[in-house]
Amino acid sequence: MNIGLIAHDSKKKLMQNFCIAYRGILSKHSLYATGTTGRLIEEVTNLNVHKYLAGHLGGGQQLCTDIEQNQLDLVIFLREPEVPKRVDPDSSPIVRDCDMHNIPLATNVATAELLIKALERGDLEWREMYK
Repeated sequence: MNIGLIAHDSKKKLMQNFCIAYRGILSKHSLYATGTTGRLIEEVTNLNVHKYLAGHLGGGQQLCTDIEQNQLDLVIFLREPEVPKRVDPDSSPIVRDCDMHNIPLATNVATAELLIKALERGDLEWREMYK
């Protein structure tokens, strides 16, 4: 499965810790992340991550393109809920596109853990029908 990973600046350390904790599961899948998040994940986990541009340089849009083309099966977007819309215009399209294309999305670590455990159990195999 293809997993998209993105994290706002205030959540990048949490994303690193999440990926360390679930490295065993994540290593069995293809990982895609915005540039800085991907680099930080690689540094602490030694996992191979396909990196888009940094979020502020268009990485969020690249992630959305893969969502729209049904290339991602799961997205974990650890976002800061208090970030003003004018500061982070990329949040809404990612959430909207996941909803439109029926792609499971976690926006906090609690939901991310549920989805990763579901992935490990095989509960997301239905995504293969969409491809």
